[in-house]
Amino acid sequence: MRTRCWSAFAVMVMALLAVSASAQGPVADRKVLTRFHSPFFGDPAAKVEIVEFFDPACEACRAMYPVVKRILDEHRGRVRLTLRYVPFHKGADEVVKLLEAARRQGKYAQALETLLDSQPRWTLKHVASRDVALIALDGIGLDMARLKADMASPDLVRLLKQDMDDAKALKVTRTPEFFVNGKPLPELGYEQLSALVAQEVRLAYGAGR
Repeated sequence: MRTRCWSAFAVMVMALLAVSASAQGPVADRKVLTRFHSPFFGDPAAKVEIVEFFDPACEACRAMYPVVKRILDEHRGRVRLTLRYVPFHKGADEVVKLLEAARRQGKYAQALETLLDSQPRWTLKHVASRDVALIALDGIGLDMARLKADMASPDLVRLLKQDMDDAKALKVTRTPEFFVNGKPLPELGYEQLSALVAQEVRLAYGAGR
């Protein structure tokens, strides 16, 4: 089964490669890159935006998460992260609904980190288990009955469809896929993402920032 997710090994190998910023493709259409419903981290007024197309069951997304957090810390107040969902793994759409239901209780960040930490338990052989993911979330202060009810909301189905439609329009075929101020990351890797963000920070805030 093709999961369309970079392997964690591939991420580690690509981290050793140097990629020139001049190799970037055209700037993405900002109208489909982000939507009003998209969760984000960081200062909403930041001039640099990382958009990540993300599958919670993707091991490479899990591997890249601490890297993205470090980049946000390094450029605090100047960079924000917006997440878009592309649940390519079987069952991952239900885990996205868990995240969005937790968001309605103000527990999005806690739920995201808990699910990524426990991903090896609820994703086996590229298949995500909603029930095991639910067990992992029990203990972060969620109203579990409300969580399950909110997961059934038709709004979440529409949200997922919008994200998948936008991913298709942007030719996103694997996760994680990153755009920085609309510029696609030319090659997946730690150093590549950090370099592209630093470039955009310099452009937005000046060489001395």
